[in-house]
Amino acid sequence: MQDAFGGGWTQESHLTAEVQGSLRDLNHRFLDLAASRAREWSPRGGFPADFAGRAARLSGAQRAAAADCPYALFDLRFQDDGHWRLRLQNLEAWRVADEAVPGDATVGFVRLALFYAWHVASGPGLKAQLLLGVNGSTAAQLRRITVDQLPALVATESANLSARWADCAAFWDALMSAASRADAAALRRIQLQGLQLAAADRLRKPFGQEGG
Repeated sequence: MQDAFGGGWTQESHLTAEVQGSLRDLNHRFLDLAASRAREWSPRGGFPADFAGRAARLSGAQRAAAADCPYALFDLRFQDDGHWRLRLQNLEAWRVADEAVPGDATVGFVRLALFYAWHVASGPGLKAQLLLGVNGSTAAQLRRITVDQLPALVATESANLSARWADCAAFWDALMSAASRADAAALRRIQLQGLQLAAADRLRKPFGQEGG
């Protein structure tokens, strides 16, 4: 049933190998970034308990395996239509002082993530909603900006980088545990269960209560 759900997700979103491969690369970069920022990210909100520390304890190969999901493991407030409506109304007005800009690695990741979001939102279908959890109105707003306007978003949005479903400890515990044990079957199961989380986002139904 879960494999059928995963296949249906891919078919419905008309994903190309390039789009899927780029998302896996971004997920891997996100987990690598977390591993390198364990001390900085531990006190931050928007991440499960010990998220960065657990990422740091995984090997590079284990992080790559965990990242092999058909959806984003990171978030930039993509479901917050109000935030993005205000954010995109006047890009120049949101420029911030250099001292407020996070470290270069975080900025670099957010630059790539925003370009990816813009790219998939600009295409046909529901790719941005399915892959990133972007609401429909936010996807429409992203389509209206040009690629040369994206850099104006990077500095402030870097402060909003978080783990997707940060309040769902069960998902992240299972994902990190399966990756650390190199348990391919368990990892596949939890990655497919993440599709249920993404669907629950649209229905506002908590993970683990999908049968209720």
